[in-house]
Amino acid sequence: MTDRLESLAGSVPSAAQKSPPPLERWHPPLSGDIDIRIAADGSWYHEGGRIRRAPLVALFASILRREDDGDYYLVTPVEKWRIQVELHPLVVTEINRRDDTLYARLNTGTEVAIGADNALFLEPALGDVAAIHLPHGLSAVLTRAAWYRLVESAEARDGRLQVHSAGVWFPLQ
Repeated sequence: MTDRLESLAGSVPSAAQKSPPPLERWHPPLSGDIDIRIAADGSWYHEGGRIRRAPLVALFASILRREDDGDYYLVTPVEKWRIQVELHPLVVTEINRRDDTLYARLNTGTEVAIGADNALFLEPALGDVAAIHLPHGLSAVLTRAAWYRLVESAEARDGRLQVHSAGVWFPLQ
């Protein structure tokens, strides 16, 4: 790992590494651009090489936000680095239903409830495969397996295929 990645990882407070960091309170000035790219399949790259350490990817994903300018940034209390994202920064690898709520497991291991706060939408760039809105301006697209699992739980309603989660209906077509 390069010095810049080590410095960035080291500047995340240890408390933030155990629970979601308070990105909404961190507003350091732009430190610059860092050669990190998130590919459309959710793979993270630094200086052209794939970042294979899952805990490091999960840490960086926890400090990632999209700002009003449309760019993505890794943010700590003292640093803010712009990175490149090809389509969506995160990927839904699994969909499960518990009671009346669908849960999406992300490629970082995080699980989110699909509902009003984490709404499903259809991604036209991928032929209307579902994706999910996430906090801090982020989003996650469903893998093929997760998409098929979601479609299996759909019902015909108002002439369209839809899924229900946490009191909200989401159209899938």
